[in-house]
Amino acid sequence: MSTPRRALIAAGGTGGHIFPARAATQELVDLGWEVRLITDARGFKHTDGFPALSIDVIKAASPITKNPIKLATAWLQLFSGWRDCRRIIKQWQPDVVAGFGGYPAFPALLAAQQKRIPFAIHEQNTVLGRVNRVFAKTAGFVASGFDRLDRLPEAATHQVLGNPVRQPIIEAREDAFPATDGKLLLLVLGGSMGARILSETVPQAVAKLPESLRSRLVVAQQTREESLDMARDIYSNAGVDAVCEPFFTDVAARLSTSHLVIARAGASSVSEIACVGRPAIFIPLAIAMDDHQTGNAAHLVEAGAADAIPEHAFSSEELTQLLETRLSDPAELQRRAAKAHAKGKPEAGKEFAQALAALV
Repeated sequence: MSTPRRALIAAGGTGGHIFPARAATQELVDLGWEVRLITDARGFKHTDGFPALSIDVIKAASPITKNPIKLATAWLQLFSGWRDCRRIIKQWQPDVVAGFGGYPAFPALLAAQQKRIPFAIHEQNTVLGRVNRVFAKTAGFVASGFDRLDRLPEAATHQVLGNPVRQPIIEAREDAFPATDGKLLLLVLGGSMGARILSETVPQAVAKLPESLRSRLVVAQQTREESLDMARDIYSNAGVDAVCEPFFTDVAARLSTSHLVIARAGASSVSEIACVGRPAIFIPLAIAMDDHQTGNAAHLVEAGAADAIPEHAFSSEELTQLLETRLSDPAELQRRAAKAHAKGKPEAGKEFAQALAALV
């Protein structure tokens, strides 16, 4: 019996790095590979159900700071993480390493490079992240979540594969766009950062819609804990049927039944909305590194599948006007859904796993 091939996956910081890594890992496991994950304490919070043999939590931090104490601490943590990664690689002897971004990927990719182990990079956003930029030239390939990838060195080998998405999202892709002759379902996803502006502004905007639309609306909104009572009160006073919760565990099912989605423009959100095929209104996070969320949103905006409102221009009045335009035109909603669906990449995880296997 042959020994299974081994892949060491490194990702951390936020769910935006962990979730695509988890989807790609499942594809590797399905191919018969053994997989081990390296992440940090922040990333570990998002690893529930991660299909790895083991999860190693290392120290990692951003060295991008002008504070000399924080800078020294960050490099010490990265050094500690690098030593752990070298030990893991020596003991476990992976055939290949893949970095999905976040600072825990830095020591893992550095150790792989030093040990001459083939490695690949996956960049979820439209701008190559800082860690990925360091290793892009020497990676076996750089896979991107979108056609556009800014800050990519000319010497890098680039493959546009898409962002791996969860199996429930892939299954929801088969569901037809819901009929628009009855209730209209509006789904609001806040994302992991900066959801306050959505929690507060969206209910106010919906409350200003004409009664003819409000009476047909059913809203499901991911809402910050401290904004729950306010959001529920606004919807109730406006006569809108609404469910407001801090977190939805059934996002795939809710995407499937929605007619319009309001969301931040994180790479996973944009990719999941495209995969299922639903029209959207994006409010890109203004403080996102290199303004990458605006680039992510452009993937569907330029296809005619979505609108984007810059955070500085986002107000209840602006959103009310756009919601009225979109919700009053069912045929246009359906056209936008079809355009979004055409941009979806349900095979992204499988194609990344196959490309990674080909490096060995």
